[in-house]
Amino acid sequence: MTTKLVRPSDQATSNQVPVPGALVPHLDQCALLLDIDGTLLDLAPTPREVWVPPELEQTLTNLLVRTSGALALVSGRSINDIDLIFAPMRLPAVGGHGAEIRLSGEGEAIATHAPPLDSELKSRLAAIARISPGILLEDKGYSLALHYRLAPHTEKAIYEAVAAIRAENPEAPLEVLPGKSVCEIKHSGFTKATGVRELMTRAPFKGRRPIFIGDDVTDETVFAIMPELRGLAFSVGRYSELTSGHFDEPRDVRNWLARLLEPAN
Repeated sequence: MTTKLVRPSDQATSNQVPVPGALVPHLDQCALLLDIDGTLLDLAPTPREVWVPPELEQTLTNLLVRTSGALALVSGRSINDIDLIFAPMRLPAVGGHGAEIRLSGEGEAIATHAPPLDSELKSRLAAIARISPGILLEDKGYSLALHYRLAPHTEKAIYEAVAAIRAENPEAPLEVLPGKSVCEIKHSGFTKATGVRELMTRAPFKGRRPIFIGDDVTDETVFAIMPELRGLAFSVGRYSELTSGHFDEPRDVRNWLARLLEPAN
């Protein structure tokens, strides 16, 4: 890990993240908001192949206690999919790029009035997967994802096909989310940021200082609203002007979170 660790009182620069021990006394005033794929977990050839290290499960469990429940996973995955990945754990979450939220592991998911994709458009977009057997189609309910990590040569063809469908349906409020070897299409009008805003108005998150960590283009909307929420944002694997610092890879994020639980010096 090449990231330089500094005290929050020091001048922040683009390659710095806070010393974990400096945040520990204030965890009861913070809300930890964590993206999953590429942030907490290493990317895998397919979405179903991601792996949750046992030590991460223990870290998240302990941080949930230390923050009095103010820890949430923020993902483009549905909350049901998040639960399958982290089973038997159930954590607070913002799922479906802000389409649904859950305030506690014991609670039920709450829809945020995000409209689903039109069924006919969804069928046409799904047919794009027939371009190559290496394209993996994932129906997330509120969005449709075309994964091409196993067929990287199809990237241009996928985006051209999506653009053609959008051109034929100019009135359809579609948003295309380019990601790491994935093209995702959803109804416009909701984002991870709208989901986080909603989450931060409800207990136990309300009134706390959010700390958000994300890695992808879809996380930029959350990076952008952190100043208005008096929060901090950190990117993973890349530099972003919207963040206070960055981590090199998910392993560094996992280690940093574990260190939050260490006694402050």
